[in-house]
Amino acid sequence: MSALLQVTDAHVAYGKVEAVRAVNLEVRADEIVTIIGANGAGKTTLLNAVMGILPLKGGVTFAGQDVSKIDIEDRVAAGLSLVPEHRELFATMNVEDNLLLGAFRIDKATAARSFEHVYTLFPRLKERRKQLAGTLSGGEQQMLAMGRALMGAPKLLMLDEPSLGLAPIIVADIFRIVSELRAAGVSVLLVEQNAQAALKIADRAYVMELGEFILDGVASDIASNQRVVASYLGFQHEGASAI
Repeated sequence: MSALLQVTDAHVAYGKVEAVRAVNLEVRADEIVTIIGANGAGKTTLLNAVMGILPLKGGVTFAGQDVSKIDIEDRVAAGLSLVPEHRELFATMNVEDNLLLGAFRIDKATAARSFEHVYTLFPRLKERRKQLAGTLSGGEQQMLAMGRALMGAPKLLMLDEPSLGLAPIIVADIFRIVSELRAAGVSVLLVEQNAQAALKIADRAYVMELGEFILDGVASDIASNQRVVASYLGFQHEGASAI
């Protein structure tokens, strides 16, 4: 199966400091791929570079198109979308208007269908559609950020730490919805420190340390790897294998 997203020999630097080195990554259609790793490993930097927010040296192909030299808006138009770690909502605008911003490049009929889809995924947003985004709970704000990204009907949704700071019951809801996105034909690239939850829903996984991928493979295999268990999962797994 050909890759929907293909990143080849990616390098990303902040001045003279190289934060991402020689990274190769792929996400296929209808697939959830997760990147796990400690704070400062380079996960967020990589997502921002793929989205075009940061300059990337290397190749980025999306849906068969070389997108490495095009701007963020054109990447969004091609079907690539990012929900950043800090959500970046417009706090003084209501839920509905925040969602509408995600549909700025599509026609009214498609936008209406997108609203219906988002409100089906996140019924709480429909209940609060006239409420200011800044008055929502943390979980509701995360749902709104995801909903806004989905308004443009992306082929690939990149999520940066969607569970950060949320209560466990809300985290479970967010991960359930991520699984439903795959069933609806949206591929997902998930950066997440909650490695245990991420590996449960992912098809494949990459482990990132100090700007490099040190391991990749089927998510269930990664979850049973001895080094991953010791470093990221916080419990001992009987029969775990070494890297």
